[in-house]
Amino acid sequence: MNTAPARRHSGISLIESLITLVIIALTLGLTLPSFEPLRARKGVEGVGAQFETDVQLARSLAVARNQSVRIGFEEAAGASCYVVHSGPRGACSCLRESGATCTGGAEALRVVYFGARGAVQLQSNSPSMLIDATRGTVTPTATVKVIARGSDMLHQVINIMGRVRSCSPSAVLPGYPRC
Repeated sequence: MNTAPARRHSGISLIESLITLVIIALTLGLTLPSFEPLRARKGVEGVGAQFETDVQLARSLAVARNQSVRIGFEEAAGASCYVVHSGPRGACSCLRESGATCTGGAEALRVVYFGARGAVQLQSNSPSMLIDATRGTVTPTATVKVIARGSDMLHQVINIMGRVRSCSPSAVLPGYPRC
């Protein structure tokens, strides 16, 4: 006869594990939709920061190459893009996912494309900006709107000196001054 005391098993049963997983899944299912506005806002801020960097890149390229550089903007069928290029206004088109097409000896130096189904779009009040190679100035000045599919919007205001100021209409984006 076995008189040894019974050993108690410790640990988690399969049912306890499944209940825990169900609770975690329900919690995530309820909280994930609340992260969508944050994700859209971060997308707008990211595109805004990238555009600001590309304006400075264009200024640097103009001075380094001793050649005027343009930033051209295009929109069509829900897609938008901008291209940093050499050559005259309209010499490069960027409305293809595969890259820019240039004519007349113009060279695309940087292309950024936002597809029609993308989360962010770009709008500019000027079709093109010229960066002067000698002075580094920008003409004409422009306002570029970075727009999320929701209500988030960031304005990038480029002054004649090529400096970019970011602001938010109606103070929609926290941390940015109101336009």
